[in-house]
Amino acid sequence: MPAPSLVAQTTYAELLERAANDAFQDAFADNGSFTAKSINGRKYWYFQTGTGADRSQRYVGPETPELLERIARHKEVREDERERRALVSTLVRSFSFPRPIPEIGDVIAALAKVGVFRLRGVLVGTIAYQTYAAMLGVRLSAGSLQTGDVDIAQFKNVSVAVEDSTPPVLDVLKEVDRSFRAVPHVSDGRRVTSYAAKGGLRVDFLTPHEGKETARPQKLPALNTDAQPLRFLDFLIRDPEPAVILHGAGIYVHVPAPARYAVHKLIIARRRPEGLAKRDKDLQQSEALLAALAEKRPHELKSAWAEAHGRGPKWRQLMLEGLALLAASVRDKLLKTIGAPRSIIPDMDLSFDNPPARYDFSRDVVTFQGQAPGGAVNCAVSREALDDHFGADGLGQDGRLQAFLKHRSRIEEIARAKYLSAPVDEPGGVLVKTSDVDSFSARRAPKRK
Repeated sequence: MPAPSLVAQTTYAELLERAANDAFQDAFADNGSFTAKSINGRKYWYFQTGTGADRSQRYVGPETPELLERIARHKEVREDERERRALVSTLVRSFSFPRPIPEIGDVIAALAKVGVFRLRGVLVGTIAYQTYAAMLGVRLSAGSLQTGDVDIAQFKNVSVAVEDSTPPVLDVLKEVDRSFRAVPHVSDGRRVTSYAAKGGLRVDFLTPHEGKETARPQKLPALNTDAQPLRFLDFLIRDPEPAVILHGAGIYVHVPAPARYAVHKLIIARRRPEGLAKRDKDLQQSEALLAALAEKRPHELKSAWAEAHGRGPKWRQLMLEGLALLAASVRDKLLKTIGAPRSIIPDMDLSFDNPPARYDFSRDVVTFQGQAPGGAVNCAVSREALDDHFGADGLGQDGRLQAFLKHRSRIEEIARAKYLSAPVDEPGGVLVKTSDVDSFSARRAPKRK
């Protein structure tokens, strides 16, 4: 029988495909035709209705094999809402994947219906994070899933280029809840980037800042609203992925790639004041995703990390300082994925305070513990290393343990040098092998701080 996570991911993949087909079918009526335009060397598709002065075009999206297949099947897709509701129910009830509170689900459904995601809006924030549980087939802690906000982002140049638009945002939101009101921007009361309803529900629109940082709102013509510019957002929403919100029959949306989300949260957490609840939530979300991605999507994680790392010294500083705040096991998994040593982490060290040592017969090693930021580190030296370099050849277990104790200081320095300087091989630990004795005796570890 397939593993539960595989069954869950297969179920989610089927729901995603059906939701995508339904969103496409719902967006374009049968009394029209699809036409393509070439813009800057890339082909984009539009849906054309009417003729002459009554002719109009609606943006469909950039050409991809998946889009061409949907266009070909446009008139064949049948309504399957009942089946999709059953899939949503299975994912929520059988696999305990998260769903938004009903009020938020209704808001996202209304925004999706008028074309926010078709026009390349990207759902960001905790509601986007909720989708990664089913997408990756993992459980996410309940504390990191709670929110009363809906955050939607879009590139300003994309918003201009699509040549299509939704109805005014406030009109759409009032169809869901009449108490929604526009919230005047703090720096310019004539502009609106946020909408709030009674009870605390809030919808915010965001856009990457361009050039010199400014707090002035920017117009998003495709979404018929203003948006708050934010730093680092361009990295987050570049190359988003399709996802399904587990509400009703499933809502087809676009969310940041999970690897980008994890790295972005690491950066944002470091920019928030210590002790702020949002900072802790950012770290929880980043930590959970990094642990899952290191196992399930290591190449994507490595690529996202490399892109952010290459954006300059400030980015690197925030990433590494954020990484230092994570659990040691997750930190080490990431370092192993990207092939980096622990010494890149600020203030990283490994120290020893003469802890007890014992011989582990099952592994044929002498084990001892060290201390590093994040907790205890399981250290060991192999039997071959003791035999080849520390005079234990031909001795029994007690003799090997005594050889370790006699040369303890040197072995600990080798363990420290390997722990700090070598690419991570053993998350949460370090094993001194016979080949390490010469390699790390000659190589000096970073000086203690």
